[in-house]
Amino acid sequence: MKQEIHPKYDVVTVRCTCGATFETRSTIEGPIQIDVCSSCHPFFTGKQKLLDTAGRIDRLNKKFGGKVVLGSQKKQKPQGPSIKALLKKAVAESKSADKKDLPKPEKPKS
Repeated sequence: MKQEIHPKYDVVTVRCTCGATFETRSTIEGPIQIDVCSSCHPFFTGKQKLLDTAGRIDRLNKKFGGKVVLGSQKKQKPQGPSIKALLKKAVAESKSADKKDLPKPEKPKS
């Protein structure tokens, strides 16, 4: 192994916003500050944190006046034949037109 080309790998302290601290090894110097750790993450604790970032729900209600109901209205299907049916019909017509334009094969004389 070559000397003096690898970064230093030292013990550092990791601090979470929930207050938990633990030590690990890293090439980053000094204490590391993190937002979520295993002691406060919902996957590990089974508790769910609901965060309303910057009042997004309040802004939505203010903008639409509480009239937004998601998933309650079904979209109307367009009337008439579908695109798939129209394409199928066009392909069938082009095949029949091709057959009409082709000369009939001659029978061999015997």
